[in-house]
Amino acid sequence: MEQKETEINELGEFGLIDKLTKDFPLKNPETKKGVGDDAAILSFGDKDVLVTTDLLLEGVHFDVRYVPLKHLGYKAAIVNFSDIYAMNGTPKQITVSIGVSSRFTVEHLEAIYSGIKLACELYGVDMVGGDTSASVTGLVISITCIGVADPKDVVTRDGAKPTDIICVSGDLGAAYMGLQLLERENRVGQGQKDFQPDFAGKEYILERQLKPEARKDIIEELRRQGIKPTAMMDVSDGLSSELLHICKASDTGCRVYEDKIPIDYQTALMAEEFNMNLVTAAMNGGEDYELLFTVPLTDHEKIEKMKGVRMIGYVTKPELGCAMVTRDGAEIPLKAQGWNAFTK
Repeated sequence: MEQKETEINELGEFGLIDKLTKDFPLKNPETKKGVGDDAAILSFGDKDVLVTTDLLLEGVHFDVRYVPLKHLGYKAAIVNFSDIYAMNGTPKQITVSIGVSSRFTVEHLEAIYSGIKLACELYGVDMVGGDTSASVTGLVISITCIGVADPKDVVTRDGAKPTDIICVSGDLGAAYMGLQLLERENRVGQGQKDFQPDFAGKEYILERQLKPEARKDIIEELRRQGIKPTAMMDVSDGLSSELLHICKASDTGCRVYEDKIPIDYQTALMAEEFNMNLVTAAMNGGEDYELLFTVPLTDHEKIEKMKGVRMIGYVTKPELGCAMVTRDGAEIPLKAQGWNAFTK
C-alpha cells in the first residue's frame, strides 16, 4: 500500500521542527539544551554559551519594494539579539551568511551590511564571519548569534508555575499594523510615477516594523530589580503563540486579560482605519520583539515599579487551559493564529 505523503503546511512550522528533530538525541555533555527554545544552551566552563539562528527570505519575510536595505540588515541582526535576551543572556558575536541574485549590486549589499554594522555597534556585538553565495530566488540572509550567560541566570520557556504573573514589555500589534500600512501604500502606488506614500503621523508603527529594537533595557532593569523570570520568550510570532509555547513547555494553563494588553494609540488608529479587530492584531500580529515573561507572585511590587512592563494575567494549572478573559468576563481559548512560515 502506498504511503500517504504529508504536506508541510499540515504540520505548521513548529510541528515540522518537532518531527524533524525528535530523533536527534544529545550526545555531548556540553549540550545542556538543544532544539525547542529561543536559543540552544551549551556549557563551557563557568559560562553558558547561547546559540540562535534566523533565516530571512525575500518574498517570505520581507519585500525589497518597500523595505530599505539598511533597515533590513539592522532588523536581521536585531531579531537574533532578541532571542539571546529572551534567554536572559547577552549577545556577543554574529556570523552573517547571504545569498544574492544578480538583481543586486555591491552597493545594495553594502547598505545591508551597514545596517548590520549599526546594530552591532549599538548592542556591543562583534561580526566574526559568515558566507556568501549566489541565489536564483532572490535575497537570503541567515544570521547566527552567539551569546553568554551565567548558568544561574539562564531563563528557558519551561519554568512557569501556577500563580506566576504573566508580564509583557512595551506594546503589541504595532509592527503588524506597520506592515499593513506598507503593503497598502505599495499597492496604491503601483504603476504611479512619483507616488508619495501617506505616512504622516504613522512613524511609530512604521519604525516598529522596519527597525525594531531588542529589549536589552528590560533585561538590564530586571537584573537591577533582582528579578529572575521563571519563563521567558520574545514575541516574534504573536502573543497568543508565545503564551501557548510557554504553557506547553511548562505544563501549565494561563489567563490573560483583554483590557490589560498594552496597545499604542497609533496602532489603535491604524486598526480602525483598516477595519481590523484591534485585540486580534495585538494578540496575533507578531514581529513586536517584546519580551513575554512570567515571575513569581512575590515579585508583584517590583514589577509594578518597572517602566514599560505590564502585568497581563497569570499562570494556571494545566487542566484550566489557556484563555483570554474579555472585557465582559467571557473566556476565549487562545489559538496560535500568528506567523506560521508554512501557511498557504
